[in-house]
Amino acid sequence: MSNTVNAGIGSDVFRSCFVAVIGRPNVGKSTLVNALVGEKVAIVSRVPQTTRHRIAGVLNGSGWQVVLLDLPGFQKPRDLLTERMQTAVNTTFREVDLILLMLNAAEGVGAGDRFVAEAAFGTGTPVIIAVNKTDLVGPDQLLPMIEQAGELGDYQEIFPISARKGWSLGELKAAIVARMAEGPQYFPEGAVSDQPERVVAGELIREQALRLTREEIPHAVAVNVTRMEQREKGDLVDIEAVIIVERESQKGILIGKKGKMIKDIGSGARAEIESLLGSRVFLNLTVRVKKKWRQNERMLGDLGL
Repeated sequence: MSNTVNAGIGSDVFRSCFVAVIGRPNVGKSTLVNALVGEKVAIVSRVPQTTRHRIAGVLNGSGWQVVLLDLPGFQKPRDLLTERMQTAVNTTFREVDLILLMLNAAEGVGAGDRFVAEAAFGTGTPVIIAVNKTDLVGPDQLLPMIEQAGELGDYQEIFPISARKGWSLGELKAAIVARMAEGPQYFPEGAVSDQPERVVAGELIREQALRLTREEIPHAVAVNVTRMEQREKGDLVDIEAVIIVERESQKGILIGKKGKMIKDIGSGARAEIESLLGSRVFLNLTVRVKKKWRQNERMLGDLGL
C-alpha cells in the first residue's frame, strides 16, 4: 500500500487509503467503524477483547474509498488465540496509510494508552487521535484529556467524538478523506465489509452470547457456523451453528434453565441475521465443550482465527 499524502478533493483520479483503528480493549473501535460505515460490520460488546478478527469496514464516495481496519485491542498474549490477535495488530501496522488512535475520554490517558501510542507513533505512519465517549464527560474533564492526548506524540489532528451518539464523526471522516492519495478501488462499489456472511452470522450469535451471559463466559466462547443454505422455495435461510465453550459449567450457563438462555441467544441473533440477509432465518444452535480450544491450533484455524 502506498503512503498517504494530502490530495485535492476535486482530483479526477481515484483515491484510496487503509486506516488502522487502534486502541486499548473496549475503547469503542467497533462502534466507531460501524458508525462511519453506516452499517453493522463488527459486533459490539462492553466486554474487552470482543473483536478477534481484523475486520475491514469500507467507506465509499465519489472517486474515493477508505478501508477502516477494526483491530483487536492491544493486549499481552496469554494463549494462542490472543497471541494471534496481537500478531494481526502488529502486522497491520506495517500495511496501512493512516493510524486512527482511539482513547476513552471517560477514563483518561493511562499506561495502556501510552503503550499503544508509542507503538503507533513509532511506525512513522501519520496518526489521527480520536478521543471517544465524550458523551460521558463534561468540559472540565474533557479539556485536560485532550491536552494529555496531545502529549502522546506528533499527531496530525485530535477529534473529541462520541461514536455512540455520532458526535463530530463528519469532521473525523472528512479529515481521513482529505489525507488519501491516488490508489486503486480495493472493494466493489457498495461493499461495506470484507467478512463473508457466514462469518458475520457467527459473530452476531457470539454477540448475543456475550450480551446475555455472565463475565465468566465471554473469552471462552466461540461460534462455528456449520451450515448456511437458502431453501429452494421461499425466502427462508437455514443456519446451523455450534457455540463452543471450554467447560461443562459454561455449557450449562449458555443453555440455561429449561433451555431459556440458548433460546434467548437464538432469538436475538436471528433478528440481527435476518436484518443482515434481508430474509427470514431458521436458526439451530447447539453448545459443545472443547477444552482449551484457545490453545488448539487446528480449532483456531477452523474458526478463522
